[in-house]
Amino acid sequence: MNIEQKNHNNTSENFEVLDNFERFDQKNDVFRRSWWDKKIRSKKTELFYATYREPLKTWRKADGFTQKDYALRNAAWHVSDILTEINAGQDRREGFSDAFTIQTPIAENKINLGTEREASNEIKKIALAFGAELVGITKYDSRWEYSSKFSDLSLKSYPPEIPENLNNVIVVALPMDYELVKTVPSALSGSATGLGYSHDALTVLSLTQYIRNLGYEAIGSMNDTSLAIPYAIQAGLGEYGRNGLLITKKYGPRVRLGKIYTDLPLNHDKPIQFGVKKFCNICNICAKECPVKAIPYGAPSEISYNQSNIIGVRKWSVDGEKCFSFWTAQNSDCSICIRVCPYNKDYSKRINRIGLKLSGTWLRHLLLWLDVKLGFGKRQKSSNWWKKI
Repeated sequence: MNIEQKNHNNTSENFEVLDNFERFDQKNDVFRRSWWDKKIRSKKTELFYATYREPLKTWRKADGFTQKDYALRNAAWHVSDILTEINAGQDRREGFSDAFTIQTPIAENKINLGTEREASNEIKKIALAFGAELVGITKYDSRWEYSSKFSDLSLKSYPPEIPENLNNVIVVALPMDYELVKTVPSALSGSATGLGYSHDALTVLSLTQYIRNLGYEAIGSMNDTSLAIPYAIQAGLGEYGRNGLLITKKYGPRVRLGKIYTDLPLNHDKPIQFGVKKFCNICNICAKECPVKAIPYGAPSEISYNQSNIIGVRKWSVDGEKCFSFWTAQNSDCSICIRVCPYNKDYSKRINRIGLKLSGTWLRHLLLWLDVKLGFGKRQKSSNWWKKI
């Protein structure tokens, strides 16, 4: 195998594609399974989904699970939910588990944006203007497209819908609120997730429409129309972490991802490395703190816990069944692995930026010790968040 083939097979040093790789069927995603698989679906699952739309008949008195906490969480999801359901009558969940189709037609006049590098620079500028915090560009890769799609509504499978002639993929990342994430696990912290999706939808729809207005084909989607993390790694937005998430330099794992497929000629970014694998090798905090032990210890492996794992990739794989069981048990999404991650910092502070650089050196053991000693990643009371308003 030559160097070029090796780079094609692997997105990063801790996400290695093997010879037995198989494309993933969207039907096996643990959230899709929660609609059809009796092993996942239960009365708890039904209540979990219902609480995102309807008030609970009784409200938990526990910190972070009051009616006000749920009210803010559901409000944060509202914009995303409206867009997701806009074409439900056509058996689609727009942007969420299906690509967006709610765009105006492509302009007849095609505008030349110059060289591929010049076009890329312009697209990144516009993406940032529309709300993205990180932007990268990579090539269309059929490996990360689902082998078949699945509808939560009709429980039917469909062929993949992204055409291969859209050979460029723009990946955007939007951060989730740092202070809200500190209250995980709570219904209140779910507001960070909801806002992330709602802002993601706005950014993706706007950037997609801009490209279409230039005369080029563009299809936007959020994180579940294909495997978003491999695309993000290939686009140079970050590295793969033990918690099964993208670790970025600017926000750690605290991001939501969106993608735009387009035939606009663009320059591709390259994957980056800043020491995540070596740090995750000695850390294990996310594995220790996961309430249901869904996150693995040890080195990246090709282990497959159940049908919700990708086959043929050597990486840290999370047991989605265990993870989702905790979500339904507490009636809100969980981001404990994000909250406790040493990369989850406020990098507007210079001291944290210095720490990030040192974490990629032989001083990583000291940085990890300091992280624990100083109490980074500890849960903050939701009631304290409300008091700061």
